[in-house]
Amino acid sequence: MTAITALEHSVEIKAVSKTFGAFHAVNNVSLPIRAGEFVTLLGPSGCGKTTLLNMVAGFIDPSAGAIHIGGVDVTNVPVHLRDTGMVFQSYALFPHMNVFDNVAFGLRQRKFSKSEVTRKVMQTIEMMKLSGMEGRRISQLSGGQQQRVALARAIAIQPKVLLLDEPLSALDKSLRAQMQVELIEMHRNTGLTTIFVTHDQGEALSLSDRIVVMNRGQIQQVAEPIDLYSNPANGFVASFIGEINALPAAIYQASDREISLAIGDIRMTAPRRPEWKFGSGEMVKAFVRPEHVRMATSADAGSNVVTGEVLTHIYQGSHTITRLRIDGLGPIEMRLPGGDVVGRVPVGMPAQIAFDLSQVILLADNPN
Repeated sequence: MTAITALEHSVEIKAVSKTFGAFHAVNNVSLPIRAGEFVTLLGPSGCGKTTLLNMVAGFIDPSAGAIHIGGVDVTNVPVHLRDTGMVFQSYALFPHMNVFDNVAFGLRQRKFSKSEVTRKVMQTIEMMKLSGMEGRRISQLSGGQQQRVALARAIAIQPKVLLLDEPLSALDKSLRAQMQVELIEMHRNTGLTTIFVTHDQGEALSLSDRIVVMNRGQIQQVAEPIDLYSNPANGFVASFIGEINALPAAIYQASDREISLAIGDIRMTAPRRPEWKFGSGEMVKAFVRPEHVRMATSADAGSNVVTGEVLTHIYQGSHTITRLRIDGLGPIEMRLPGGDVVGRVPVGMPAQIAFDLSQVILLADNPN
């Protein structure tokens, strides 16, 4: 990948902090965002992601640091002069206006001609699959349609950056999935630099070019979705991104081609990877995704097979989540295709499981 120059950055967040009394909501965050990039701020409630988004929008003033949009320092520029489009969690649509007038609002504020307003509104309405609804009141729309209107209003002005504050959280599961697809299509069609806030890891993985994982006001890791899932920077990221089994601390040993992990009386082996720089005898933490644990077969002879008791089965159509208790390891979760395991190994029965450690995540054991 070629080096990115400052001119390629649509948004630059520079050493930004926000304090409320003694509370550090955002603590010295720096983040360059490339033009046309879809970046997601992801983290638990209270991690600082919405505060950071509101500072980019101009609704909250930073306690320290600077924010640049399009190469211009906008730290002290009011909201309406920042050239951003915002979609709120509640949509914040104007109930006394119809769909057309809601979408036209920002264009009229910017003094576009009547013909230009009509052209841009109709173009955006068509893109957001709202054609034929121009005259409807907001109260006559479904939740998904309201969300499309909010997006249409935000993108009609062709802002330098589109800011999305958990816009899918009010939708039911099936509609959220549909709107994720439409967000991807909207981004591809407009090429708008987009900052998206969510606490939903699935949304982040599905939508983003890069994900910014935050916790306690600080960035924990910035990475592309596949890299974030496969190579988390620390235990917080490993546990927050997707389901994962965090094994007890293990003693690490390595030979030329493989490593071994000793957890009490349990010994496991994995192919050695060059990025592992742990010393012999060092304590490490191993993280294993549920899809890398399966029922053992007669062909599974070796150190990565253990016996446990089945605690629960959660059948979810395409797959079953099975939870077991393993002496020395604690509860272990595995994700198996279909539902065959429910009848084959009932709850309360012993079962042998095999760990595929070819994709195990190893991190230094830091008790603090």
